[in-house]
Amino acid sequence: MKKIDIGIKEKDRKEIAAGLSKVLADTYTLYLQTHNFHWNVTGPMFQTLHLMFETQYNELALAVDLIAERIRALGFPAPGTYSEFAELSSIKEVRKVPNAKKMIEILVEGQEAVIRTSRKIFPLVDEAHDEPSADLLTQRMQTHEKTAWMLRSLLEK
Repeated sequence: MKKIDIGIKEKDRKEIAAGLSKVLADTYTLYLQTHNFHWNVTGPMFQTLHLMFETQYNELALAVDLIAERIRALGFPAPGTYSEFAELSSIKEVRKVPNAKKMIEILVEGQEAVIRTSRKIFPLVDEAHDEPSADLLTQRMQTHEKTAWMLRSLLEK
């Protein structure tokens, strides 16, 4: 295979890909959690939450593809198994079906976790002048911040 020469040192590409792999794992874990809650939500807010969670998991499904493709463009394999995601993700699996309010709280925590994971690698991406990764991370953080805000607003009394 031809050597990759995109103006980013291999060491930096490797570190960025490792950081993006954590973002991918968090995003996929949040996707799975959101889809689970979509299937299992009950209560007076069922219709609202069922539709909201569907919108969110569809957005996350598209995001995992973009993140994985960026890792590949940097020249590294993207993680793609449950065991890899469990090892890399900062989001812990929820084993039971919580009530609707708790689902919202858990999803806020997950959205914020993806933001924190993304922010951690941003200095490296910036220093390496990796504008495509910076753009991807910026867009992801904007989306997650907006989604977290919308979910938090449902918790207001």
